[in-house]
Amino acid sequence: MEPLLKKIEAQLAGLPVTVTLQLPGGRRVGPADAGVRLGFSDWSGLATLAAGQIGQVAQDYVEKRVAIEGSMRDLMAAAAGLLPGSPVASDTRWWTQMLRRARSLASHSPHRDAEQIQFHYDVSDDFYALWLDPRRVYSCAYYRDVDMSLAQAQEAKLDHICRKLMLRPGERFLDIGAGWGGLLLWAAEHYGVRATGITLSKNQHAHVQRLIEKKGLRERVQMHLVDYRKLDESMPYDKIASVGMFEHVGQANMPAYFGKIMRLLKPGGLVMNHGITAGSLQPGQLGAGMGSFIERYIFPGGELLHVSHVHKDLALAGLEMVDTENLRPHYARTLWAWSDGLEARLDEARAVLERTHGAARAGAVLRAYRLYLSGCAMSFERGWISLHQVLATRPDGRMETGGLRGAQSAYPFKRDYIYAGSLENR
Repeated sequence: MEPLLKKIEAQLAGLPVTVTLQLPGGRRVGPADAGVRLGFSDWSGLATLAAGQIGQVAQDYVEKRVAIEGSMRDLMAAAAGLLPGSPVASDTRWWTQMLRRARSLASHSPHRDAEQIQFHYDVSDDFYALWLDPRRVYSCAYYRDVDMSLAQAQEAKLDHICRKLMLRPGERFLDIGAGWGGLLLWAAEHYGVRATGITLSKNQHAHVQRLIEKKGLRERVQMHLVDYRKLDESMPYDKIASVGMFEHVGQANMPAYFGKIMRLLKPGGLVMNHGITAGSLQPGQLGAGMGSFIERYIFPGGELLHVSHVHKDLALAGLEMVDTENLRPHYARTLWAWSDGLEARLDEARAVLERTHGAARAGAVLRAYRLYLSGCAMSFERGWISLHQVLATRPDGRMETGGLRGAQSAYPFKRDYIYAGSLENR
């Protein structure tokens, strides 16, 4: 084992934070006052660490084969330094891509999608409420001002989307994957739209139904527990938003997904697709075992595409991309806010999860989420994954719109309308 230990000691010496290892049998390697402390119950875990398979180390932590002490920020700094190379390097061989596409197709039937969504979003509403903002907006915030709180940045994001969509009173607005209703209710209350939201999460559906009743919005807001593929196309919507949704659609279903949106949208209408995108041009999971960790413990069936593939599938469906904005660093800050919020309430989180999952399972869920939130924050910071808001229109064929010949939609083809004024002055 000495060659393995020498390799690990050399790796640890080059890290930006100090790390101590507790070896099987009790021996320690590294300074006693290190910022990060890792304890291993067997030698295989050390070999995994030496190989830079940090996703497998994370799995060992969830399954209690590795103990971790220290802040999540220091831990992620160490994890990034232990990687043998870029985790976004993809296998571009044609048969690998074909296998991925076949797996994608098999993983995203309506029944499988419902199971996968409920696996994640129905963990526990009370658990999510501990570290999300009061509106429970579970997607990238928009730090329009750098000193904003998480709650303020989430409201700024909701308004940013509504401005981009040019929502107007009385318009029919569809929110695909409406979550706990943040955008759905914001659009109805602040922009006067007639709003419809859909979700596959039973918990989210019940929560939003309660909010609709509490706010007296039953005449203008509806929330349905339904798959997007089953939505009625006979009465198209003026505006559509899909926030944090298409990551669950799957590469193979992306053309059908955008095709469905095309048919649900009125000619000349606007659609906002806000979603996580891949850092690699080729579809595939993050390397070093990180993608496998997310697939197993957090988002089964989740798939990411590079924004260029999003543009391609959107265009093939007949939609025209009119604006794309990269909010990657905003999501890094959002995730750190979530991570810090969870770390500050670990005892409460464990108690909440024990009520719904039992003591043994609760510990594993909590350990997985600690690594998921901080690991994703690190991944956005380093550009391994990204977040894009893609605004598109369904062309209506009219040649004169808003004084611009050939616009063929409500979009003004300039950004002034998005940023004019401020949320406080509306």
